[in-house]
Amino acid sequence: MKKIAIVLLTCWMTGPLLAAEAHWLTSLPEAKAQAKKENKLILLDFTGSDWCGWCKKLDSETFSKSEFVDYANKNLVLVEVDFPAQKPQPTAVKDANKALQEKYGVNGYPTLIVLKPDGTKLWEQPGYLAGGPSAMIAKLDEVKGK
Repeated sequence: MKKIAIVLLTCWMTGPLLAAEAHWLTSLPEAKAQAKKENKLILLDFTGSDWCGWCKKLDSETFSKSEFVDYANKNLVLVEVDFPAQKPQPTAVKDANKALQEKYGVNGYPTLIVLKPDGTKLWEQPGYLAGGPSAMIAKLDEVKGK
C-alpha cells in the first residue's frame, strides 16, 4: 500500500511538468491586452492545424517542445490563427481569422508574425522555420532586441 501511495504521489507531482504546453489564444484583442499588461510580444501563428503538413511539423518540432514552451511563457503571448478543414470553429473566430489574414496579407501556411502589444508588426516568417526551438528562439530574441 505504501508503494502505491508513493507511485501515485510521484505521478501527481511530475504530471504537470511532463504535460507543459504553451497556451494559445484565439483572440488578438485579448492577446494585445495581455501582452501590454505583461510587457510581452505577440506571436501570431497562421496555420491549417488539421491539414497543413508544414504546420503540423512546426508544431511537433518547435511549438510542442519544452524549450519553446518555457521561452514562450516568459516572453510571448501566443495566438493561433487557424484555418482548419475539418475541425469546427465558432463563426466569430472564423471571421476574426479571415480579417487577420486579409490585414496581414497572409497567402500560405504556416506564416508567423510577431507584433508589439500595440499591434505594430516587427517580423514575418512565411513558411516553415527549420531548426526547432533553438532556431525559433534565436529569431525571436533577434526581433525582441529591435
